[in-house]
Formats: sequence, structure tokens, C-alpha cells
Amino acid sequence: MIRISTGLAALMALSFALTGTAFGQTPGAPGNPGTTSLTPPKDAPPPVATPPGPYAVTIEANPSLMTHTIYRPADLAPFTGHHRLPIVAWGNGACSNAGLLFKTFLTEIASNGFVVIASGPKDAPLPDFAKAPLPAEGGAHLPPPPMTKDADLKTAIDWAIAENDRPGSPYFHRLDPDKVAVMGQSCGGLQTIVVSADPRVKTSIVWNSGVLPDGGIGRSISGATKASLAGFHAPVAYINGGPADAAYVNALDDLSRINGVPVFFGWINVGHGGTYNQPGGGRFGAVGVAWLKWRLNGDRAAGKLFEGPNCGLCKDPVWHVQKKDMF
Repeated sequence: MIRISTGLAALMALSFALTGTAFGQTPGAPGNPGTTSLTPPKDAPPPVATPPGPYAVTIEANPSLMTHTIYRPADLAPFTGHHRLPIVAWGNGACSNAGLLFKTFLTEIASNGFVVIASGPKDAPLPDFAKAPLPAEGGAHLPPPPMTKDADLKTAIDWAIAENDRPGSPYFHRLDPDKVAVMGQSCGGLQTIVVSADPRVKTSIVWNSGVLPDGGIGRSISGATKASLAGFHAPVAYINGGPADAAYVNALDDLSRINGVPVFFGWINVGHGGTYNQPGGGRFGAVGVAWLKWRLNGDRAAGKLFEGPNCGLCKDPVWHVQKKDMF
């Protein structure tokens, strides 16, 4: 049973842009009015600033993982014993190979006591669509190759766990291999769905994304199919930009197909570009931090945003909430 309550600007879905009319739920079509536009809807809620967490953040290009960018608390000394850092692997929108594309948003996550490993080198140039002036539709500019792959998220997890076990590593016994999350935006959300089958993953967040009907996307982008949804074995959240978001229709379809795990679906009317570039990642930043604190750290206060019929987001008039197999 589904319980329902209603209550950057540098991003696009390369998956949608490349497929055009090759799949059944084409952005802008009558069955899917959403688009990959980087411009928020005219009636979008006003931006909000999410305050940073308690930790100063270092953004690192580690010599042993130059294909990725690491966001972490600058001082690792406090993270020992039962207070080690949870591990979060991140996949960029557009499968972009630029580790700084979501800098504002990922810095917010790390400032709250997480190590975030983003696909793409730190020194990689931002794709054209992330540079002003921005096009009205995301398909106008495509990121340069190479694009990231599903396996890059698994590489991030493998590296973090190995570094936690390696004497001499700055991360030695400061990471928690029992607290692993995967998440990503748009194409990175598809990568998240694939890698969520990894038994080490304790929770997933799929941002502005959903699996297209089978056969509608080339495997050069992601291996995600509707069958991949059966790989979810831990709680998952879908966070979306609403009907103006090209991913909205497919996210709802995913929700109807996922069974056996708690699923949270929340959206606000901001379109496919989300709120990632607002201070602290805006509303998306606050929700991402709360979900990770709840699901990885057992923070019940953070969980109140999502738990129960009167959850914090359920009562917030800006948010629209659906839940499946959770209360």
C-alpha cells in the first residue's frame, strides 16, 4: 500500500537527451510533461539556504584514486571507534566525469560528518552545460567524454574500505564499512540503482532520476533497466523536481515496481535542476543530510522528517510525499 500526503542550475539528464523519442515516456510529451530544462518552473518555491554542518571540509584528489573526487571533514582525528565516517558514493548528473560538478551540494553532505566519493577527477573541466550562459534545454550541450560508468560507484566503495584497512592511510580505521550509501543525480541516479544491489549498500538516494522503459536507453549510458529495481535490498529514497522534471514519470513507475524495502518518494516543484547550487544545497541538501543521518547513523531526530503520517516533510506545504512499505 502506498501512503500519500501532499504537503545547479547546471544539471541535465544525458539519458533523456540522448534518447529523444526512442522511449515511451518522452520528456515534453503528453504522457510526460516534464523536461530536462535547467530553468526552474515559474511557480517554484523561493530558494532557501541550508546551514553547513559542524565540520570544515577538504575536497581531495587522492593519488590512489585520481578518477574520483573526495569530499570529507578536514580533520579526521575525531572519527574513531564508534564515531567513524560513513561512506557515500556519488554519481554525477549527465554521467559527467567532473568531480566538482556538485561541489556545493556534496560539501554540505561532507560537512555533516560523511566522506563522499564522487565520480570524476577534481581537476576535470566542467561540462559545457554547467557554464553560463545556460541553455533552456539540457540537450543543447553535452559533456565531453569520457563519461562515468555504473562501476565507478563500486570503485569508490572498494577504495574507501581498502583505505580504512590500510595501515598508514589517513583513513585507517576512520571509515565505517558497515555504513555505506550510494546516490546520484539523473544519469547518476541510474548508476545508483544498478550499484544498490551491492550487499554492502545500506541505503540509496535516487535524485531526479528513474529507469526508462526497457530498451529505451543505450547501455553506453547505464546498465539500469526496470529489472534492476529488484536489486534494492535496503531503504531507498527518490527525491525529485515534480511534474516539471523529466524524471518524474519514470520515478513514479519505479515506485510502483519496488517491493520488499522501505521506499520514500518526495518532490518539490523545482524541475530537473533541483536545488543543488543553492547555499548548502537548498532543500535537497537538508533532506539528503537528514536521510543519511537517519539511515546510516540511526539518528531518530533526523528520521522525523520521513517517519510517520505526520512526518516533517508530510506537513511541509512545499513537499509532496509518497511512501511504500514504510510509515
